[in-house]
Formats: sequence, C-alpha cells, structure tokens
Amino acid sequence: MTDQNHDRLLIIDFGSQVTQLIARRLRELNVYCEIHPFQNVTDDFLEDFAPRAVILSGGPASVIDTDSPRPPARVFEMGVPVLGICYGQQVMMQMLGGEVLRGHGTAEFGRAYVQPEEDRIDLLTGWFLEQREQVWMSHGDHVSRLAPGFAVYGTSPNAPFAVTADLSRNFFAVQFHPEVHHTPNGRSLFQNFVRLAGFKGDWTMDAYRDEAIRQIREQVGDAKVICGLSGGVDSSVAAVLIHEAIGDQLTCVFVDHGLLRQGEAEEVVTMFRDHYNMQLIHADEQELFLGELDGVSDPETKRKIIGRLFIDVFQKHANEVGGAKFLAQGTLYPDVIESVSFSGGPSVTIKSHHNVGGLPEKMGLKLVEPLRELFKDEVRALGRELGLPDAFIGRHPFPGPGLAIRCPGEITREKLAILRKADAVYIDQIRRHGLYDEIWQAFVAILPVRTVGVMGDGRTYDFACALRAVTSVDGMTADYYPFSHDFLGETATRIINEVPGINRVTYDITSKPPGTIEWE
Repeated sequence: MTDQNHDRLLIIDFGSQVTQLIARRLRELNVYCEIHPFQNVTDDFLEDFAPRAVILSGGPASVIDTDSPRPPARVFEMGVPVLGICYGQQVMMQMLGGEVLRGHGTAEFGRAYVQPEEDRIDLLTGWFLEQREQVWMSHGDHVSRLAPGFAVYGTSPNAPFAVTADLSRNFFAVQFHPEVHHTPNGRSLFQNFVRLAGFKGDWTMDAYRDEAIRQIREQVGDAKVICGLSGGVDSSVAAVLIHEAIGDQLTCVFVDHGLLRQGEAEEVVTMFRDHYNMQLIHADEQELFLGELDGVSDPETKRKIIGRLFIDVFQKHANEVGGAKFLAQGTLYPDVIESVSFSGGPSVTIKSHHNVGGLPEKMGLKLVEPLRELFKDEVRALGRELGLPDAFIGRHPFPGPGLAIRCPGEITREKLAILRKADAVYIDQIRRHGLYDEIWQAFVAILPVRTVGVMGDGRTYDFACALRAVTSVDGMTADYYPFSHDFLGETATRIINEVPGINRVTYDITSKPPGTIEWE
C-alpha cells in the first residue's frame, strides 16, 4: 500500500470486465487509487485505507439475487463521496432504501444517449453541451425507485434514473459506464467527481520516484539485491530505480539465450553496464539453449525447455552474488489485481517469465517489487523520470521465449539469423515511415516452408516470412495495423533484396481473438 500522505481513492470491484479502466482514468488525472474485490473490503480495511472517496464498480451479478455482492454499510457512513457505476448504482439504491427490478423492457446494451434534467449538478460540468451525451450501457436490471434523498439528473430511453445523486451526502450514481471509450465524455465526469472529493492530484511520477527510492532503502537496508534483467521496459525501469536507491548493492543478471533480436544483447550490456555503471552479469548461454532446442518443433515443448533452462542459468549466476537476500522483479499493478481478482484468480499466473519460475522461494529470497502499484503507461513515465531514452522505454513488447515463438517448426541457427535480419529491416521501415509509436507490437515470423522464386535469371527455393503488426491498448485484444499497400510493397522488396534466404513476404491480418498476437 502506498504512502499514507497521498489522497487515496478506493475502487470496490464487483467483477466488471472493465474495472481496471476506472483506475486508468483516475491515474491519468493524477489521482492515486487501488482496486480491491468487495469480499476483501471490511470495516477494518476501510479504517486502515482511509479513502477520500469510493467508487463502486459494475459487475455481472444481480442485486436482486440472494447473497449478491455488497460493500460494507460503513462505506455510506464515512462521510466521503461515493460514485456507483452500473451494478454499483443498483447496489447503492438497494442498500439505501431504493428498489431494483429485473427486465420489463428496460435493459440496455451498447450505445445509448442520456438527456439532462432541468437541474444541473457539478458532477456533469462540461456535459450536455449538445443536449445529449453518448454513453455505453450494459445492464439487465434497472433502478425502479430511488433511495430517499436522491434526485434524477439524467435519463435515457431505457434508464429513467441514468444519473442520480444525493447532493447532501455527495453520493452519485450512474447506470452507464463512464470508464469506457464508448462514453466519450467519461473523463470529465471522473474529473468532476475527484474535484468534488477534494483530491489535490498529487500522484505524479516525480513524487512516486522519490517515495519508491525511500521505500526501497527502508526495505533492503544494506543487503544485496539481484535482478533478472530481460532488457524489456518493466525489468529495465525496475533495475534503474533500484540502482538509484542502493547503488552497487544491486547486481543484474542478463540471460542471453540466443533468441534475442539483432544487436539486442550488446545494446542491453552497453546501456546498463557502461552507461548506468551497474553490476551486471552477462550470462551468455546461447549454446546451451540452442543445443537443447535443436530439432524441437512443438511450441509448448520449446517454452518449457526455455523456462527450465532460464531458471537453471539464472540460479547458477545469481549464486555468484554471495549474500543476496532480495530478488527484484518488474511486477505491475494489473498483475497484482489479477492475483487478488474478484474471481479469486490464482497468484501463480503472475508473470511466469518475470518471476523466474518461483526462484524467490527456491533460493530463500525476499521480493522487491517497486513497480507493483503502476500501470504500463506509468512505468514508461517513470522511465522518463529516471532518464531512460525514449527510444528504449517506448519499445514494443518482446516475449520471454524470444524469437523461438516467431520461428514455427524447428529452430536452427540459420533460420534465427535470417529472422533477425528480416525483423531489423521491418522495424527500420516502420520507424522510417513514422509509424512505430502508433503500433502496439510488430515483428516478423519465419515460416516453416520454402517456396519457389525467381531472382535475376535464377530459381530460388527459400523461406517465406509473415509480417505482423497490431494495435492494442493492453494486449488482451488486438487488431492488425492497416498499412498501405505502398508500405507493404516497399517493405517486401527491401526484405527480399536485403535478407538472403527469404523470397516471399506475407502480411498477417488476423485479429485477436480469434488469433493471438504471437505465432506460437
């Protein structure tokens, strides 16, 4: 839990698929918030957390059903502003003396429009400039009678109580979802709510950096820390932050498994050992990994081999750091939410590559997780605060198994060399055209087939490759990037001309779902 000096907002989660978006919207407003499942929010928890305001999320349950989720009654007795969203509105009404009914033709799913009532309230400042506001509805039940003290301030065709409030107690409730992008003016509603609640907007990466450094020093003392440095954004920002806090007490272990992109190992070593002057063990174990992967084509077997070897190699080199008591890892807040989710998601699903396969328990180490309160975009902002180059912290995600899962079929050194060159040309093309920051992830996959081609006056029989580029917010869903045909033609020509071993280029236009972003 973060420093008590911050104004804090509590989001009580009732199982909505978009609860994380509420937190994202608030963090964008420099408001510190935490998501906690309703079953973990007790009177003692509320006293300890001491929120300045509370938001009740949506959820799939019906307040009409026996044993449906409820917040503690104490939430409404603390004297702090409360905002109920969708199920949160319904549970607020039900607990405070109103009524909720099921069906009767008032269900709404998808785009809807809210009309204002004559009286306007500060929560809706900036709304209804064009008489009605587009919102996103997703409800079967509906409020049929308001709780005492509440009045209506917005209606939709199927939600006569779309916006309600008890202004004397600063209780607000909306039937729609302001957190999703389908409610275009949702940000201003949250902005108005936190302003009404008196938040100072003091959640900044500058403040977080200073606070995190203090907490790391307090936790670690004079002990040694080891960090599994992958070269990705999360582990890199964590390493730089910890190094700023404790200096040479930190040693990073960079496992080079021979499945990295062109020049990546040299880039990581140069940046962290030379530029940041960190204690860095470069574990060059390419021959070990590639030797065990030789002849293996099943994707799950590849992953298991890489995961097992990674643990063995990391432990071997980490043991060289005598007396280490802590392991640093780049766990992010979405992973923490997942581990204590509404549905009780198992904590073992957290970052199976990041936490190096349970090594903390195996080696008797305690964890240092300085990013566990941050979303991905906040990690990038912290990286900028720490002086990491924009070109580095803005890099596309790269999978733990590396190029192994971009090389369907057997992995050979020849295919990896071809893949590295093709990928480098593709990324260079994307950067030249100014498209890199518009794309969530882009890469080349080398296909396990050879095709006939003609180059000059000769026949070729070389590999085909697939280009992949997707747009996404969080990687959970994705759509292919709509390159122009001119771009694709130019890129294919460059790859075929500059990369010996490829004579055919395709573009993957599969979305996720049904496909995945990576090929294996």
